[in-house]
Amino acid sequence: MALLSVSNLSKRFGGLTANSDISFNVAEQSIVGIIGPNGAGKTTCFNLLSGFLPPTDGEVIFSGTNITKLNAHQTASLGMVRTFQHTSVFSELSVLDNILTGQHLEVKGLLKLAFMNRKKYVEKQDKMKEKAIEILNLMELEDKKDMIAKSLPYGEQRKLEIAIALAANPKLLLLDEPAAGMNETESAKLVQIIRKLKDKGLSILIVEHDMKVVMNLCDYIVVLDQGTKIAEGTPKEISTNPKVIEVYLGTPDEDHHIEEEGSVEYA
Repeated sequence: MALLSVSNLSKRFGGLTANSDISFNVAEQSIVGIIGPNGAGKTTCFNLLSGFLPPTDGEVIFSGTNITKLNAHQTASLGMVRTFQHTSVFSELSVLDNILTGQHLEVKGLLKLAFMNRKKYVEKQDKMKEKAIEILNLMELEDKKDMIAKSLPYGEQRKLEIAIALAANPKLLLLDEPAAGMNETESAKLVQIIRKLKDKGLSILIVEHDMKVVMNLCDYIVVLDQGTKIAEGTPKEISTNPKVIEVYLGTPDEDHHIEEEGSVEYA
């Protein structure tokens, strides 16, 4: 059974249809990409899946639970956690404190514990810090743990945003353009880190404009155009799909293909 199953998902804003009858699955421990030109409806789809927008029609099943009508907080508490197109970190906090703050979904009753049982409270705090350090190590930010978040280079702020999402212990991580603003070397490093997350059992759904990142990272790709799904398949299938090529290159010439490899090592 798929971890995430999306069936006929649609969203209309008055007379404007942003998404129409979109269906796809995300298997456990897989990386699925959603791509498409500007205005294709990718971010709207993400907002529908993560509870930031209610769908007009359709159904979303996550880990066996119908989450179609749940809000963002409820969806996150079940294990679907997302990042955003624009960096959203706690800019005035340290890198480590950003991760600790991100653990809020797992620390219910912590304040009460501080008053009722000081020893257990300290133990819980120590475990939270230990987990935060593990996440920073995974994201290769361990040497920046005491820095103020806003002082990090932009690429590392993007990594910190992913680290905050990981602190909520997701089953499915939704990444909205994680490589935005990164150079090729930074993007290649991010690909390696995301692969590590998959190897640790995490499933990932990603929206990304950088085709080198998508083609080198994803197991499966869903292509949107003007709010509808026009293709889905493996990176190899998508890179040679005439309909996809026409959307991206403006011509169905069979000699064209979408670039899969770059000059930077993504392995």
